[in-house]
Amino acid sequence: MAPRHWRERLETLGLTASGEPTPLSGGDIAAVWRLETREGVVVLKQDDAQRLAGEADGLQALRAAGTSLVVPDVLGLDDDLLVMEALETKGGRRDDRALGEGLRELHAVTGDTHGWERDNACGLTPQPNTPRDDGRVFQRECRLLPLGRACHDKGLLDKATLESLNSVAERLEEWLPDTRPSLLHGDLWSGNVLHSTRGPAIIDPAVYRHYPEVDLAMLTLFGSPSAAFFEAYWDGPAPDDWMRRQALFQLYPLLNHLLLFGSGYRSAVERTIAGLL
Repeated sequence: MAPRHWRERLETLGLTASGEPTPLSGGDIAAVWRLETREGVVVLKQDDAQRLAGEADGLQALRAAGTSLVVPDVLGLDDDLLVMEALETKGGRRDDRALGEGLRELHAVTGDTHGWERDNACGLTPQPNTPRDDGRVFQRECRLLPLGRACHDKGLLDKATLESLNSVAERLEEWLPDTRPSLLHGDLWSGNVLHSTRGPAIIDPAVYRHYPEVDLAMLTLFGSPSAAFFEAYWDGPAPDDWMRRQALFQLYPLLNHLLLFGSGYRSAVERTIAGLL
């Protein structure tokens, strides 16, 4: 079913429909449609208003970064309806080198604090982004510990595993140096990378500033980027502790999947924690 009063709502954004919304497959969270308008093809996305506001903010931040990555333009936001530029993927080709170069450009955009100016969401999970001067503190207080407690409260993590997670979080200063935080996509699994006719495109962000390996860890958690991607991204050898950082930054999305989808992710969380200890 199309969004309520969608024609009128589009008109308030300066758009005039020339057809009917066509449902798009993909996300399990929001309803998405493709629509022809006199001003061009757009995508309509209906979801919780706060989550959509966070997504719109993230898309605008990624576009403002001015990288070679394609990011859909936000055309309007009306409460629970987000209207975006439609990206053409028919005829697009996979270009891992361009993706690696574009992501390196994105991560070169840095800020003074870890976090973001507003909270947003990673999937259905609220994502606190209260700025912290120290990245280890941010990872501990805004990522690992809140999700660990939430999983424990739902009976998805036992007390011993939660205590082990706490140990990982409390020992970050022993091996993870602080760094100037990079602008991140924040939820960069392979489904949020499109191969558009204009080049690699990124969608559905959950942006914040933090360690750049966060995006790489997410890409490798549910996919296998090619050697060309990593050659372009690192532009040289990978950091010596990349594998350890990869494991650390995969803990947050694994905990989030455990919270959202249940015990099927428990063993992966336990293995990752054990490896870090």
